Amino acid sequence: MKNYPLLIDGQLIETDDTVGIINPATEEIFATVSKAGEKELELAVSAAQKAFNLFKQTTIKERQEILEKISDKIIENKELIANALTLEQGKTLELANMEVEFAVAFSRHFATMTLESEVIIDTDEQRVETHHVPLGVVAGIMPWNFPFLITVYKLAPALLAGNSLILKPAQTTPITTAILGDLIKDIVPAGLVNILADDGELGAKITAHPGIAKISFTGSSPTGRKIMESSARTLKRLTLELGGNDAAIVLDDVDPKAIAAAVFGAAFINSGQTCIALKRLYVQEKVYDELCDQLAKLANAAVVGDGMDSQSQFGPVQNKAQYEIVKAYIEHGRRDGVIIAGGEIPEKPGYFIPLTIVKDIHDGSPLVDEEPFGPVLPIIKFKAVDEAIAAANNSPYGLGGSVWSTDLKKARAVADRMDTGTVWINQHTVFGPHIPFCPTKQSGLGVEWGKEGLLEFTSLKVINISKA
Repeated sequence: MKNYPLLIDGQLIETDDTVGIINPATEEIFATVSKAGEKELELAVSAAQKAFNLFKQTTIKERQEILEKISDKIIENKELIANALTLEQGKTLELANMEVEFAVAFSRHFATMTLESEVIIDTDEQRVETHHVPLGVVAGIMPWNFPFLITVYKLAPALLAGNSLILKPAQTTPITTAILGDLIKDIVPAGLVNILADDGELGAKITAHPGIAKISFTGSSPTGRKIMESSARTLKRLTLELGGNDAAIVLDDVDPKAIAAAVFGAAFINSGQTCIALKRLYVQEKVYDELCDQLAKLANAAVVGDGMDSQSQFGPVQNKAQYEIVKAYIEHGRRDGVIIAGGEIPEKPGYFIPLTIVKDIHDGSPLVDEEPFGPVLPIIKFKAVDEAIAAANNSPYGLGGSVWSTDLKKARAVADRMDTGTVWINQHTVFGPHIPFCPTKQSGLGVEWGKEGLLEFTSLKVINISKA
């Protein structure tokens, strides 16, 4: 069985302790990864600090070239990465390949960006300039749903801004991040990127470490709160992309057959394990029954299986803990509504849950009010648009949402009233490296992607000159 090492100070390091990595389609350990502890963390922070002191002096062009080399190396090893991604995460091989391609798109996009200085005053008496300077050692902490993509889209802007990095993948999906470390160890200067896998115990030590200047975290809201508490003593910069319970509002002028596939895809992408997936579907009563029927047909026809099987359209839930959580939400749906697709858990190895749709359910049910983060979708009927907007906004989360209508003016009016960082119209989960991603409420802090996301990895510095 292959063991994947850590990357510290440009060297691949194996430790005495390892963590077994489970294939969620079989529930069997298929590989191990070396486990980092406090000793390895201290070595990584020290190496990253030394590398930063040199790297911050490089030009943007030199950093861009590094990102292009990383992108090329990823593409050269796309098959290796995608196969490992399916084995560790469970998603279909097709989706794994798409994730690798998206990672490269993000890396290449940031490789085209620059950090421009600005002169805001220039008179005979005074000149004032603003500059965006790197922060220092940045820690990226990744989740298990899109482990490779999220690793890369933290790494790329951090490096372009001139920082050094410590990357800690989720304990159940560290393999593709470890592979990335092996691929780039001869591209980046020693110590510039360090990769530490663990069993879930290292995160709190990373977030409290005084030698780390910033935390970029993607994951749950409860963990995000813990990170804020842990990092408060050193006033670290934070970017937190946390939970979401995205609502979609479907108005009664739509053709249910025309939108069903897009709604279905937005709800069940990656078996529902997506922060910006459509998780609550509010449908106006005139088209409610027909849209429910169309979605149920799609769900009942979907093939859920091992991601390595070319016949599979959807993979398993990634880990046992989340599998049990999703099963509990399905029981809430059975109690509070009517299951019209899925709902029956197969008795076989693997964390397989059929795509499940629940109708005739209402706000107040945990399935509606909370985030299942799995392949189960509640559909709620509404009469008046004001009612749907109020329900959609009645959530502690504010990641994304969508409006569906043939009348774009009407849809825009609804979108303007939705309290989320992103609102889509006649689409959902559409994103890109050039589009800022900005959570609100308890869905997080800061911005990812785009110019605004790049600036999150910098500090604003003012040079104020007297010419007198």
